[in-house]
Amino acid sequence: METGAPTTAKPSSLRWKILRQALLRKPTADEQSAIGVKRITRKTTQGFNLIPSNLVEDHPTNLTDATACYTIPIDSAPKLYLTQRVVDRAELSDFEICNQYNIDNTGLVCQWPSEEALAYFCLRNADMFRSKSVIELGAGYGLAGLVIAAVTEASEVVISDGNPQVVDYIQRNIDANSKAFGGTRVKSMMLHWNQNEKSNISSTFDLIVASDCTFFKEFHNGLAQIVKFLLEKVRPAEAIFFSPKRGDSLDKFLEKIKESNLCFSITENYDTEIWKRHNQLMNGDGSWPSYEKDHCYPLLVRIAL
Repeated sequence: METGAPTTAKPSSLRWKILRQALLRKPTADEQSAIGVKRITRKTTQGFNLIPSNLVEDHPTNLTDATACYTIPIDSAPKLYLTQRVVDRAELSDFEICNQYNIDNTGLVCQWPSEEALAYFCLRNADMFRSKSVIELGAGYGLAGLVIAAVTEASEVVISDGNPQVVDYIQRNIDANSKAFGGTRVKSMMLHWNQNEKSNISSTFDLIVASDCTFFKEFHNGLAQIVKFLLEKVRPAEAIFFSPKRGDSLDKFLEKIKESNLCFSITENYDTEIWKRHNQLMNGDGSWPSYEKDHCYPLLVRIAL
């Protein structure tokens, strides 16, 4: 999720600001400039361009969706087709679901750059996943999980999110790419990090992956606890997070990780190609005018017991 300047407003209050704008249709100048609202709704059109994609299909009967083709940049890799939302506005039902489930709607907004960086890292490190059971947390449209399933020979990939609307998209994308997975079992899962009942997590996972899931501080405790729960089920196991610093949000999350008696390491330069593109953007190559290291460049965080 690409963000602007920090704000202390809770996601629920920001959602209601956006809802008020949608109902009024003509927002006031003050509302238009509200940084918090922009942080939730701003849809990035830039990225690291690590996995080329192009729009291949419109849905004339469903004007909110389109399908993008992602070309995995390795020989003989299958192409992946992901149906995504393409509208810039949120619907009333989005806010109803967000408030019902105590979640945010960022997974519906777009394919976020950190997810692409995670997906690229996974395909460049495919041996890490071979014959392993993997779960992606807060997956959005599920690009990283689908890449793992398509190119790494993982035994199982579970692609999860806490938003039921997002999980519907994930399942559609799994179904659309089922022939790309070979012998890898792939499924979607509705998984809210704050849920007390974890009986639906019957599988055990060798690896946990996630991207840009640490921004909202109110979800830090639940996220840390679900990571600990999953790591305790299989030893050794590891969680791989791709997260920009975003002010102090990543630091605050890692405080929760420490409080949960988990260990972590942070790596800034973890892939030569991603690092090269980051430096090009920092030097102002013009392809991503709003690029800021703190808000846009994902650090690699590895978490273990």
